[in-house]
Amino acid sequence: MRLKHSAIAVVLTAMTALGTALTSTTAAHATPGRHATTFAHGPSRPAVPIVEARGPGVFPHSVDYDPDSRKFVVGSLAHSTISSVGQDGTVRTLVDDKDLVSVQAVRVDSKRNRILATNVDYGLADRSAPATRFRVAGVASYDTDSGRRLWYADLSKVAGDGKQHLVSDVTIAADGTAYAVDELTPTIFRIDRDGRASVLLRDDLLAGKLDIPDFLNDVGMSAVAWMPGNILVVAMADGSLVRVPVDHPEQAAKVRLTTDLKTITAGIRVLPDGSIAAISSGLLSGQAAVVQRVRPGPHWKSATVTVTDTVADPVSSAVTAGPRGTTYALSGGLAALLAGGPNDGFTLRPVNVR
Repeated sequence: MRLKHSAIAVVLTAMTALGTALTSTTAAHATPGRHATTFAHGPSRPAVPIVEARGPGVFPHSVDYDPDSRKFVVGSLAHSTISSVGQDGTVRTLVDDKDLVSVQAVRVDSKRNRILATNVDYGLADRSAPATRFRVAGVASYDTDSGRRLWYADLSKVAGDGKQHLVSDVTIAADGTAYAVDELTPTIFRIDRDGRASVLLRDDLLAGKLDIPDFLNDVGMSAVAWMPGNILVVAMADGSLVRVPVDHPEQAAKVRLTTDLKTITAGIRVLPDGSIAAISSGLLSGQAAVVQRVRPGPHWKSATVTVTDTVADPVSSAVTAGPRGTTYALSGGLAALLAGGPNDGFTLRPVNVR
């Protein structure tokens, strides 16, 4: 995988093209203050707010929702921090660990009062260095209340292959075992509740096949979710899904989809009925980000895909649960980060997944 500076111009052109539409959409729904009501989830439900987060320079790539605090949790690609986000847009730092370089994914485990985060290095963070670019690969666990680190799993050491790595996502099974996926190698890692890590699966089925001209090459696994039945559902950036039975990972196979997910598949959320909401970023195309619902057949061997919503900001990179049964999409300012520019916050926008 390679980042190329010529992509910045493409990204900014796409963002400029969408700017007028995005401004008009926001203005049409806005009310005084930092967040605005947008739409209702069903005829009897109250409208839910757009959250305009006041977190300059955070540049989050992922988000999760903590039902206990009723706040969102985000990681920072730039500042190596993990923060909570109130529904009023207030951002508060929870974790500032000197061993983190760039936080790609965050996952709240409210059952065990912990937050898991993946550690990467695109070469864009405050703590980035030429020697560590795409060489940092880890998952860390933190106490939700105190921010104290519980353990750190160095996955580059576990892989032992000397290759570049980018741990794009992590999911948590019912027993507390975590599973992390690598976007640059076809590797899924298993991490027990005490932070002991091992390789669950290496398989060319998981290898990156998506090339984005002048931006990213060989983009592979972008997101992962654990499902009842002890099955991992892995979203590939190219719009395909792979099912991995945890007890028999060698039986990994593609999920038969009615239609592929829109590329670039950026993030997924497990819905209460066991289906998945997926968001696909239009980072380079400049097209609106697309939200799709994936309804599985038996044992996730097949699934039906339907489009449920779009987000005017094409650079939307994650989808998560929200308060009162809502679902939110994250727009974290990735285009500005790639261009070396500042931002004054980020947006969490409610989306329809029905």
